Amino acid sequence: MMQTRHAVVWIDHREAKVFHFDRDHADGMRIKSAKSFDQAHKHAGTVDGSRTAIDEKFLHQVVESLMDAEEWLILGPGNAKEELAKHVKHHDHEVASRIIAVESADHPTDGQIVALARKFFKAADRMLN
Repeated sequence: MMQTRHAVVWIDHREAKVFHFDRDHADGMRIKSAKSFDQAHKHAGTVDGSRTAIDEKFLHQVVESLMDAEEWLILGPGNAKEELAKHVKHHDHEVASRIIAVESADHPTDGQIVALARKFFKAADRMLN
């Protein structure tokens, strides 16, 4: 993974798509959860019918893949994006300030993820300057 200022991760309970990018280039990778889709969404056996927790090892792998970037945008369709942000604040609190935003995004293509992130950071950088 290339070292960049910006990175974006699109995450659900099954996989994460991580992109490090600059204005001209993007380098991406996929990380798969060890839990199957059924395990991540199983309601049986829980008192309140809630989902089982997201795979902690998976979250650690996602965070590790982001470490070369200074600023992170987290995207996703469900609650996995918030679970990743909570995980960072709890387990990797020294880098929690790298999370610039957590946004909803259904199931964009890889190109759409990078385009959305470039647009987001262009606007965010303009606000910071």
